[in-house]
Amino acid sequence: MSPQDAQDLRDHHVTRLLHDWASGDQQALERLIDLVYPELHRIAAQHLSRERQGHTLQPTALVSEAYLRLAHQRNKQWNDRAHFFAVAARIVRNVLVDHARARAAGKRGAGAMTVVLTESSAKVPAPEVNLLDLDAALRELERLDPQHSRIVELRYFAGLSIEETAAVVGTSESSVKRDWVLAKTWIRRRMEGGADRGA
Repeated sequence: MSPQDAQDLRDHHVTRLLHDWASGDQQALERLIDLVYPELHRIAAQHLSRERQGHTLQPTALVSEAYLRLAHQRNKQWNDRAHFFAVAARIVRNVLVDHARARAAGKRGAGAMTVVLTESSAKVPAPEVNLLDLDAALRELERLDPQHSRIVELRYFAGLSIEETAAVVGTSESSVKRDWVLAKTWIRRRMEGGADRGA
């Protein structure tokens, strides 16, 4: 079996478990998490490694919290693996932001969590950004251009590839590449106080 065939088989298995879970089989969620845990843990570790200051949240704790929140998505209709990781992206983002807020409140604004806004395959390091500022910028971008905001969330928080992101948002890979660059540029300008109100 080729690596691509093995990946296709895993994707099919994930999709079947998602459908079983949506149909009321609660044990399907446990089997699903077992299957995707390595990827979720990789995403969690990738995010936490982007923080430039010491952090207390560990990858296993991030995945555990994401699992608990996923377990409450009972009535969701899942399409496929990419759709699952799209939802996981929003949950991982929320867990990280909640943790950053709690940490900032405990330190009265000191020691803010900083991250790097780039995908894991980037060869040139991107500038550090404050996670709470990034979340605020993403919320503003979501109001102006929901698709750009979603692409950032899928690429950054779920670690989806260009191809997977295109499948989730229902557009071409070239459009995703273009929108990903435009969205990152807009966010950086907004966080530097120089973006205009259009996305």
